[in-house]
Amino acid sequence: MTLKDLLKKKDKIKEEENHPATTAPEASPEFTFMRTTTTTQEIISPPTYAGDSLATVHEAPNSPKRSRFHRNSNASIISNSQTPQTGKGEKRLSQRLHLRSRTASSASVNLPNDLPSINDGVAEESDEQQAKWEKRATLLAKNNPSSRPGTPGAQEGSEVRGRSRSVSLSDEKGDENIQEAIRLHEAGDLQRSTAMFGRLADPAGANNALSQVLYGLALRHGWGCTPDATKAIKYLSFAASNSAAVESLALDAGMKKGGAAKGELVLAIFELANCFRHGWGVQQDAVAAKQYYETAANLGDTDAMNEVAWCYDEGFGTKKDRT
Repeated sequence: MTLKDLLKKKDKIKEEENHPATTAPEASPEFTFMRTTTTTQEIISPPTYAGDSLATVHEAPNSPKRSRFHRNSNASIISNSQTPQTGKGEKRLSQRLHLRSRTASSASVNLPNDLPSINDGVAEESDEQQAKWEKRATLLAKNNPSSRPGTPGAQEGSEVRGRSRSVSLSDEKGDENIQEAIRLHEAGDLQRSTAMFGRLADPAGANNALSQVLYGLALRHGWGCTPDATKAIKYLSFAASNSAAVESLALDAGMKKGGAAKGELVLAIFELANCFRHGWGVQQDAVAAKQYYETAANLGDTDAMNEVAWCYDEGFGTKKDRT
C-alpha cells in the first residue's frame, strides 16, 4: 500500500462517518427442488397450506440441467447479470462478518483491565455504538505500554521533555510538508522523505499525529533509514495517544461520531495491531492484535475487517468462530 493509498483510507473513514449508510433489508433466498433423470427434468413443488403464497416457477424448454438441490442465492443472480457497484445502502463488512467484541483475555499485558466488551450484533449501526467503539480505541491508545509513564519518550497528558506540546493534526504549512514528504517518497527519495516525517513527528516539535504514523512505518520497514522496530512502535503509539486525546475531547463534547483525529487514531490502532501480530518492536501478542484489529474494523477500517475475520477463522488470539 502506497502512502497516498494510506491517506485515502484515512479520509474514507472520516467520509463514511459524515455520510452514514442506510442498511437495506436483504432478500430472502429462494429454493427450487428438482427431480432429474437422464432424459427428463421436473420441478417439485412443496406442499401448500391455507394462506400460503407461492410464486409460479417457469422453466425454459431445453434448459441446462442443474443439481438436484439448487439454491437461487443472491450470488447466482449477480453472476448472471452485470456486477453492481457497492452502494451506500449496503451493510458494512463489519456487519456482514458479525464483528463484535468478546471479553478481552487477561493473559495480555498490552490490554487495559477495564477494556469494555461491546455487543455489536445489532443489524443497524448507531451513533451510540460508534461512540462506544471510539471510546474503546482511546482506552487502547492511552494504555499502550509504549505510551505509559516511564517508557523512554512516552507522553503523559501531552507533556513531553518538561514542556507542554499541543497535538498537531492539520495546518496549511504542516499539510504542505506532509504532501512534499509523500511526493519525495513516491519519487524514490526515501531518505529525505523519512527525514521530513521525522521532523514533523517529533513529540517536542510539530508533534503531528499523521506524520507519527508515517514515520513509524518508515522506521519499521527501513524506508530511507536503518530499520528500528522498537522506535517505530513508539511513534505509532505517540500517534495513537495524541489522536486519542483529541477524540476523547470530542466524545466528551457529545460528538458521538468522533472528532478531527478519528482517521489518524484508526490508522494507528491498525498498525499497532500489525506490530502485536508479527512481533515488530514488541513481543508477539495474539490477544492484543485481535482486540486492536477488531476495534479498528468496527471504526470503518476495511483492512482491519479482513484481518479480524482471519483471526476468528484461524483462532488467532481468540476462539475459532467461523459464523
